[in-house]
Amino acid sequence: MKVSDLFKIQRPDIRALHLTWIAFFITFYVWFNMAPLATTMIRETGWLTKTHLKVFAICNVALTIPGRLLVGMLLDKFGPRRVFSILMVLMAIPTFVFAFGNTFSQLLVSRLILSVVGAGFVVGIHMTALWFKPKDIGFAEGFYAGWGNFGSAAAAMTIPTIALQIFGGVNGWRYAIALSGAIMAAYGIFYWFAITDGPKGTMLHKPKKVAAMEVSTYADMIKLIIFTIPCVGILSILVWRLQKLGFLGTTGATICYAVIAIVVGYQILQVLLVNLPILKKGVPEDDKYNWNQVAALNTTYFCNFGAELAVVSMLPAFFEGIFELTPAKAGLIASSFAFVNLVARPLGGVLSDSLKSRKLVMLMYMFGIAAGFFGMGLINSNWPIVLAVVLTIVCSMFVQGAEGATFAIIPMVKRRITGQISGMAGSYGNVGAVFYLTVLTMVDSNTFFFIIATGAFFSFLFCLIFLKEPHGAFGEEYHMSSVDRELMKEAGHH
Repeated sequence: MKVSDLFKIQRPDIRALHLTWIAFFITFYVWFNMAPLATTMIRETGWLTKTHLKVFAICNVALTIPGRLLVGMLLDKFGPRRVFSILMVLMAIPTFVFAFGNTFSQLLVSRLILSVVGAGFVVGIHMTALWFKPKDIGFAEGFYAGWGNFGSAAAAMTIPTIALQIFGGVNGWRYAIALSGAIMAAYGIFYWFAITDGPKGTMLHKPKKVAAMEVSTYADMIKLIIFTIPCVGILSILVWRLQKLGFLGTTGATICYAVIAIVVGYQILQVLLVNLPILKKGVPEDDKYNWNQVAALNTTYFCNFGAELAVVSMLPAFFEGIFELTPAKAGLIASSFAFVNLVARPLGGVLSDSLKSRKLVMLMYMFGIAAGFFGMGLINSNWPIVLAVVLTIVCSMFVQGAEGATFAIIPMVKRRITGQISGMAGSYGNVGAVFYLTVLTMVDSNTFFFIIATGAFFSFLFCLIFLKEPHGAFGEEYHMSSVDRELMKEAGHH
């Protein structure tokens, strides 16, 4: 697949790709619609403080993690068209509540629920995998993710202008946020009618059960349990931070910890309920897959997307402090990290398609991230600012290219549970962000870069040992097992 193909809108697969990245772009635009208006909100409400906004920022990522897991399960059951459309329409409701909320608790609860909109990313990954062949999947997924991800940068650039110039007045910020929600709801309805789940005649490969991921061996089931715990367990860090900031009392925090423990317990129970009968019966040889693949991709996304979300939030202050720049200049330099997404993420996918070894591309990128962040840890005021900016951009190319390379492998691991695998890897990106943002509150910026570099190097070693080249990674069709055929036959009869 070539770049010129992206302009062939008459092709159904290309049209589906454009319709889907726009949906993802809008969900990310809405997800990040608060940060650019933070100072305006403090100024115009008169009662909001910086601490309140820190709390909203925590809430903004809180439910994205379990949200991505849940959406991954729903995808495999109902297909991406329905899930994406319903997600966009439903998430408009907390957007409106946040826009017109007048108390701290209204804003807090609506922002918490709205954080689920960050799960939109996983839906498009699944949709794109239904439309594109294995040999083209890297470029398609990379383009989808790179351009969709740009929604967060677009919000930062346009929302303040919409709030102040178009709406103006005291409530301009409210109308700007509400408008983004209205556009999302409208697009959700349009998307329902504008697209199908794959080309005409495509049968969705549905898993037997969606309550938990299917595995092939007892050892894999234990690995799945180990990797499931942080997906919800990481929320305890958010509870701890809310308690530290004084927004949760001891009783409230204890209740939250108990709920998290119950949810983790429930998920482990589901893993056992889904997999014990399957494993007892015996998994046919041609239906087995290696769960180490999933584990390796969880680590890469933890270390690349997790690092990106954390770094984007601290880069402006980092440049401002070291080179004594104005906030505007520092912000502009830091935005180069997000801008690179438009090219870097599709490039990661293209290289994964064209170099004929998806594993090698993944390793090159993870090693590049480790080296890049190690270099950034050495930046100080004696450096020429140009060199610091160039290093930041190069490092960003590796970070976002690695994201593209990760999702170029995911659809190959096990076709019928693509939704769950991308949901879990996507969650690990947010687990990484929460982990790294927490680390950032404890160390200085340079040490922070060294820690991220160490994480990326660990992921490089993990992939070197455990990641295998996917079966049929450059074929015309995806591998189908005897169980897939059986399930499709059953689906055809009903």
